[in-house]
Amino acid sequence: MTELHQAAAAGDLQGVQDILRQKKCNPNQRDIDWSHKTPLHWAAAKGDTETVRILIEHGARPSLRTEHGWTPAHFAAESGQLAVLRLLHYYHAPIDKEDCCGDKPVRMAQIYGHQDCVRFLKKAEIECQAYRKMAAEKGISLDDTDEEWADHGKENEARGSVTVTFR
Repeated sequence: MTELHQAAAAGDLQGVQDILRQKKCNPNQRDIDWSHKTPLHWAAAKGDTETVRILIEHGARPSLRTEHGWTPAHFAAESGQLAVLRLLHYYHAPIDKEDCCGDKPVRMAQIYGHQDCVRFLKKAEIECQAYRKMAAEKGISLDDTDEEWADHGKENEARGSVTVTFR
């Protein structure tokens, strides 16, 4: 776990800002000991909107997934962090991606009884898909895919395994 992971997990906004300003850590570094979570995954789960915003503005990719396919939106939905979900949607983060079990963030919100998140995500999924379609038509580049996770998933699928591992 890097200093940035620790600061994000602890909700230490000042620490996150200092680390990013000094370029001490890559905001997209995956923590192999914690299911390949990035600092953004930690901040989203904690509901720390300001840290989420700072991380994204410093290059954190909301499309990156854990080894089980969870995006930051999955973590925010699981813990009922509506403000974080709204912020991720504002930044055109992929909030409609399925994890390795086929569950989207909206399903996580349903499982944990976060009805406000469910209502928001149902509407936001439609908007996310419409934006993705419009971007494709206009040639706008989107960062909505974790290539490394997708590649490893295909490799494991070909071998008959469903576990996703990273190098």
